[in-house]
Amino acid sequence: MNQPTTFVRSVLLLALLAACSAQVLAQTKPSATRPATVESDDAETEMFRPFIYNGPPIATPRLLDGKPDLSGFWQGVREKGAPGGNQGKDQPGFILPLSELGKRAMIYAQNHTPDPEAVCINGGIPRHNSSGLPFEILHTTERFATLYHYTTHRSATVGAQRSLPPRDSISKSYFGTNVAYWEGDTLVIETTGLRDSSFEKIWLDENGNPTSDQTRVIERWSRPDYHHLQLEETVIDPKYYREPFKFTRKWNYGGDGRGVGEYSCNENNVEREHIGPGAGVIGPNGNRGFGYDTPMPKTPPSPDAYGF
Repeated sequence: MNQPTTFVRSVLLLALLAACSAQVLAQTKPSATRPATVESDDAETEMFRPFIYNGPPIATPRLLDGKPDLSGFWQGVREKGAPGGNQGKDQPGFILPLSELGKRAMIYAQNHTPDPEAVCINGGIPRHNSSGLPFEILHTTERFATLYHYTTHRSATVGAQRSLPPRDSISKSYFGTNVAYWEGDTLVIETTGLRDSSFEKIWLDENGNPTSDQTRVIERWSRPDYHHLQLEETVIDPKYYREPFKFTRKWNYGGDGRGVGEYSCNENNVEREHIGPGAGVIGPNGNRGFGYDTPMPKTPPSPDAYGF
């Protein structure tokens, strides 16, 4: 009689311990990733406030199919010594391997095309991947969507690995046409069907590097743990570049309950008609304009300062 009773008590004890453990995890895990409440009536400033997490690494969240869940609000990590917004940040001298035709397209952009984002035109891919602004990802087993602060987005259908459609069969756009599939725990997104900098208002990055109607972008997204997001991107453009090049990027998790805010470019851009062409001076540190280390002058410089 004692043996069954002992067995039942052991089962009950194990069940109780499992329930207590689950309750502890439910109570501690979310609180470890939730940002402290900050009293601020400035939504723009609050969006850029970094969320600092100093606890132990937390496992990557998973979707229902077991794949990593890339959802979240993500803030860029500043790399010391590397320019921001420049797709050539991993290249020697921060300069992309432009072909002769690419150099001409670059000169055209600098001399004739205002920064497309400054006149409320979508930055597109791959430019948004090098933006300094936070962004948000919404991810399910079948869909992947990136929400940007420019009140624009792009999405992809996640499925089996498949080929991109022929370029001549699709309409060109700022975010192109894509396919998305998994390679292990890495989400791969291939994109083609992009616009061309030589006659359309689109730049590859903040520095005005060109992109063409032959560009193919391969993004490899991964989430090594709860608080970090990584991208390895390859750009293949035989028209404007001598060879494919890579661009890498990391983001920190921005905290639970946060996301991108409203951005009304058409309403707020009151100086649209006065914006000149090009990205301005690009210094030896690979940054456009005055860079990060040089203070802005008290008096705005004349156009002559930028070589126009």
